[in-house]
Amino acid sequence: MALQIFGVPGLPEIVPGSDLATMILDAAHTAGTPLADGDVVVVTSKIVSKAEGRLVELADVEPSPFAREWSSRWDKDPAVTELVLRESKRVVRQLGPVMITETHHGFVCANSGIDQSSSGAHGRVVLLPVDPDASARTIRAGLVAAGVDAAVIVSDTFGRAWREGQTDIAIGVAGITPILSYIGQVDPHGHEFKVQAICTADELAGAAELVKGNVSRVPVAVIRGFVYQTDDDATIAPVLRDQSRDLFR
Repeated sequence: MALQIFGVPGLPEIVPGSDLATMILDAAHTAGTPLADGDVVVVTSKIVSKAEGRLVELADVEPSPFAREWSSRWDKDPAVTELVLRESKRVVRQLGPVMITETHHGFVCANSGIDQSSSGAHGRVVLLPVDPDASARTIRAGLVAAGVDAAVIVSDTFGRAWREGQTDIAIGVAGITPILSYIGQVDPHGHEFKVQAICTADELAGAAELVKGNVSRVPVAVIRGFVYQTDDDATIAPVLRDQSRDLFR
C-alpha cells in the first residue's frame, strides 16, 4: 500500500457560519489537488469550532469563587479556568497548575481541550465542537453533495499518558470505521489475536498532522490511497474507553 498525504493550503480565516466543505473543495482545486472519491479528509477541530461559533471572549466570562481561588494559587487566568470547568463533567487529575479533565464528550485531556492559540483575537478562546461526529458528518455531506465520496476525520492535538510530546488524534469521524480489529484472526504462526485492534482514525489524524502543523495555516490534510471500511453510521464512541475498563482513572 502506498499513501499520499498532502495539505490543503489557501483556506481563508474561518468565521462563524463558514461552509467548510465548499471552502475545502475550492482550496484543494485551486492548489491543483482536487479531492477524489476514497480520500480521507482530516480537518483540524479549531476551524470546525470557529465555523460553528464555539468562540468565547474571556472578558464576558464571570469566574466562580473556586475558579478565582484556584487560579490565584497557580497564576492562571480565572476566566479560562472557569471555562475549563464548564466544559468538563469532572476533573480527572490535578497536579500543580495542570488540570486534566473529562469533557462532556468523554475525552480525557488537558484543560477540556480549550485553546487560546490562533483564536483570531487576543482574549478569545476556542472551545471544542459540541458534537465532533455531527461536525464531521456535515462536512462529509457537503463533499458528497458536490460529487466527492470522501471520509472525514475531525482531529485535535492531545497529550499521551507515559510519553512526552503531543500528537493529533481523531475526535470525530464520518464515513469511516475508526477501529480496525484483528480479533479472531490468526497470524502466520497460528496465534489467534485476542485483543489487537488498531485505531486507524487516530493513526490517520497523526499522519495528517505531519503536513499541517500548528503555525503553517494549513488546517486540512488529505490522505489518499488508504483502504478503509466505509460506514455512514460511524462515530468516535468505540474509541472512548469506558471508565469501568480504565485502569488509570
